[in-house]
Amino acid sequence: MDHPRQPSSRHFDHCPWLFADGATEEQRAAQREVQRAVGGDTVIGERCYVAGSAAVFPNRLRLGDDSYIAAHAYVTGELTTGSHCTLNPFTTVRGNVVLGDGVRVGAHTSLLGFNHSMAPDRPVFRQPLTSRGIRVGDDVWIGSHVVVVDGVTIGDHCVIGAGAVVTRDVPAWSVAAGNPARVLRDRREGREGREEEAGTGAGAAASRASSGVSGTGIWPDGGRAAAVRPGTGAVPGPEAVPRGSLAVFADSARAQAGEMLERCWDGERYADRPGVAPTVRAHCDAVEIADLLLGAVPEQLSAEEHVERLSGLQDPRSGLVPEFGPPHPVVETDGFIGEGAALYHVLCVGYALDLLGPGLPHPVHGVSNMTARQLGVRLSALPWRTAAWGAGAWVDSLATAAHWNLRHGEEGEGTTESLFGWLLTRVDPWTGMWGSPSSEEGRLQMVNGYYRLTRGSFAQFGLPVPYPERVVDTVLDHARDARYFGLGRENACNVLDVAHPLWLCTRQLGSAADGYRSGEIRDWAERQLATVLPRWQAGRGFGFGPGTAGPGPEPGLQGTEMWLAIVWYLADLLGRSDELGYRPRGIHRPEAARQGIGGVG
Repeated sequence: MDHPRQPSSRHFDHCPWLFADGATEEQRAAQREVQRAVGGDTVIGERCYVAGSAAVFPNRLRLGDDSYIAAHAYVTGELTTGSHCTLNPFTTVRGNVVLGDGVRVGAHTSLLGFNHSMAPDRPVFRQPLTSRGIRVGDDVWIGSHVVVVDGVTIGDHCVIGAGAVVTRDVPAWSVAAGNPARVLRDRREGREGREEEAGTGAGAAASRASSGVSGTGIWPDGGRAAAVRPGTGAVPGPEAVPRGSLAVFADSARAQAGEMLERCWDGERYADRPGVAPTVRAHCDAVEIADLLLGAVPEQLSAEEHVERLSGLQDPRSGLVPEFGPPHPVVETDGFIGEGAALYHVLCVGYALDLLGPGLPHPVHGVSNMTARQLGVRLSALPWRTAAWGAGAWVDSLATAAHWNLRHGEEGEGTTESLFGWLLTRVDPWTGMWGSPSSEEGRLQMVNGYYRLTRGSFAQFGLPVPYPERVVDTVLDHARDARYFGLGRENACNVLDVAHPLWLCTRQLGSAADGYRSGEIRDWAERQLATVLPRWQAGRGFGFGPGTAGPGPEPGLQGTEMWLAIVWYLADLLGRSDELGYRPRGIHRPEAARQGIGGVG
């Protein structure tokens, strides 16, 4: 009687699903060497397989548990997968690509998360590359010989038929096929078992069934947030934030707020987190967190001591608040409103003192002394094309200083009228924004600068933003950029700078339930909310998140203050903010601080 031969490494390369149960110890050791040799920033989960014949040269790879890369696949760029993901033989994955749990990618399929520009001013081979990234949800079956182009999001539970060319987003539960791909039907219509529509063979149905994906999101206990496993790239599915979960989160945060604030108090001053230097912002963040969660002041000082300390930081000659350290030199130049940390202190110290009662004791004289002509010159000189975030941040600080100055009766020579006149005549009607995208950063600077600019101007003064539909289009397009919104890449700044503009525009265009692109806005808010809630760390709060900006991923006061506000905005986009039992009242307050130009706050 013949005995079956032990499968060879070549056999496993083409049929990697056999490896977990059929490999010898020698073959397992060889596989570990293959995985170690991948290189780059690589984390590979449990029970994974990477074919030795595959060309895997990533800048960053996160391969979730029970996933495999089969024979002759070509993987470059940045790939993040959930668990039970399969790249079958001869697949190509390049650029920025994020896959959820249980994604099956058929043979010879290409996921191309990058693109060339094609302006006529230079040959194509000299054109710069761009990348918005590709995002694929949970429980998705992509057939053979499919091409998915840059910027596409494929929703949860989709099936993409063989040979399709996917050039636009595919909603959850869709069956799509064709060139260009179009939605044929919704999988929930009841016609199960028709694998011929996807053209990849009946075996794929069994593959889906064995993947362990239930499609119930990340809340398996029906109310408490279940942590997303690090490195899995899990994308929350429909109804990912069930009723009751927001209240559970908020109650836990309130119960732990005191411990978190005490953790960041060094006995004299507040630091963002233990082990770093105290900062002015950290004190203000502590005041905002205590007000939001406890309706009180941080108990490390009395209310009077908080007011005295923060009020005493303001230089009465300039109206500026420098960072702790040597005295800041007074600059007499009209129009000077600070630089570096002092720019943000106009916001955070002003609003911390506003929550405590008295407000800033002195006006910001660089703004009250500014003429309309000086303002126009300074606005025109801001780096709108190259650093729109910095330009927007300057406008935010100027407009907020004007808001505080109005309380002192020192607006200046028509500062607010001149500001809004300049902004309204220079907004781009195609994007609704100020500034320009770039091939290096996409829309990041433009969108983040838009949030800062509109927060201090239109939102703070209760005025409608121009071209709100175009703003929604631009912001949603940016929110698909996997460089900033791939799972594990979100930081508080980038998420807030999408959530707030969407919230602001939905107020003008109609509720999130029935307004412009409401379904996409709600889907994005649901995914973000389900992703962030499990990241709360007991007694420590939220980390700001990855990236070169901000304090980093360790839990601290800045990350906690910002994410608490973000959670409110995301919940309100879903019509559910009342479940939280809190509402921001400081820097991130949803209500206008002042009604109209020159109005009374």
